[in-house]
Amino acid sequence: MVFLTAAAEQGNLLSLFMPFIIMLVVFYVFLIRPQQKQQKERQNMLNALKKGDKVVTIGGIHGEITALKDDVITLRVADKVEIRISRSGIGRVVK
Repeated sequence: MVFLTAAAEQGNLLSLFMPFIIMLVVFYVFLIRPQQKQQKERQNMLNALKKGDKVVTIGGIHGEITALKDDVITLRVADKVEIRISRSGIGRVVK
């Protein structure tokens, strides 16, 4: 008789935590996984930057890459006007 009540309590305990487990799975599938994919794509884009690429910064400045160093990119935004920005400041590459 004691074993039956212990088994019933374990079943109740599992059914109590099941909604939390389902919520964690839903958050992972719909929030965490897509964000990780987006971060990976952005990192690949930043690593693939090269001289001559036309880019738009996060702040909306359009320019062409004239020089690349480790974390600093030099952009030509107009004739004889160049700015240096951080590599992470690039929003997208214009095709």
